[in-house]
Amino acid sequence: MELNLKDKIVLVTASSEGIGRAAAELFISEGCKVAICSRNKENLLKTAREIKSQLNVEPLWDVCDINKPQDIEDTVKVVQKNLGDIDILVNNCGGPVPGFFEDLYDENWEDAFEQVLMSAIRFTRHVLPGMKIKNWGRIINITSLSVKQPVDNLILSNSIRSAVTGFAKTLSNQIGKYNITVNNVAPGYTLTSRLRELAEVRAARAGSTSEKILESMSGEVPMKRLANPDEVASLIVYLASERAAYINGQTIPVDGGVIRSLF
Repeated sequence: MELNLKDKIVLVTASSEGIGRAAAELFISEGCKVAICSRNKENLLKTAREIKSQLNVEPLWDVCDINKPQDIEDTVKVVQKNLGDIDILVNNCGGPVPGFFEDLYDENWEDAFEQVLMSAIRFTRHVLPGMKIKNWGRIINITSLSVKQPVDNLILSNSIRSAVTGFAKTLSNQIGKYNITVNNVAPGYTLTSRLRELAEVRAARAGSTSEKILESMSGEVPMKRLANPDEVASLIVYLASERAAYINGQTIPVDGGVIRSLF
C-alpha cells in the first residue's frame, strides 16, 4: 500500500523511546523528514545515533521539556528552520504519575495539565499556521485506553487525556476545511518503560513482582499478550497518510481488544 508520505516533514514529541521513537522510525522508513525531541539530551543523542545506524538516516533532534512553553516554541522553530513547515505533528508525552484521588495534590494535577493537555495545545498552535498555508496537515495525539475505559489508579490520565480527546474532536470540526485532520490513537497495554513503571507501582501495592503484574496485564487482553510499540506506530503512520484522508476527529484504540465497550 502506497502511503504517499515521502518528504513530508514530521515532528514526533517525547520520542527518545517507546511509542514516540517507534513512530519516528516508521516515518523515516516511509521517506519522511523527521524531527524528534526529548528533555533528556543523553537519551536523545543515543536514540538519534541508533536510528542512523539502523536506517542510515539521522533524524533532526532538539532538547525540549514539553512542560515549558518556551521549549515548545523553540523546538518548532528549530524544525521549521532546518526542515520547513511541519506537515505532520504527533503529540506524544509520558504519562502522569499514577495514584488514587486521595494520593494526589494540586501540583500533581497542574503538572499533568501542563504535560498532557497544554503541550498538545501549544505544539498544535505553533504548527497550525503552516498547515493552513499548505492546505494540508495531520495532527495525531497519543492518548490511552483510559479515555475509553478508566483505570482505577490512573485518575490523572483518565481525566487529562480525556481533555485531549475533547480538544481534538472540537479542533477537527474547525480545521477540517483546510484538509487538516485531527485524530487520537489510544494505546492499550504496550511494552514501554511507562508500562513497566506502572507494573512496579501495582506490584508494590499488591506485594507482588512487576513481572507477575505484566503477566496479569497480558491475561486481561483477549490476545493474551502486550503490544509492541511498532504496532501502535503503524496506526499513527497510517493516519498521517493520504489513505486516511477522510478519517477525522476519531479516537482509535490499539489495545488487543481489552476495552470492553462497543464504541
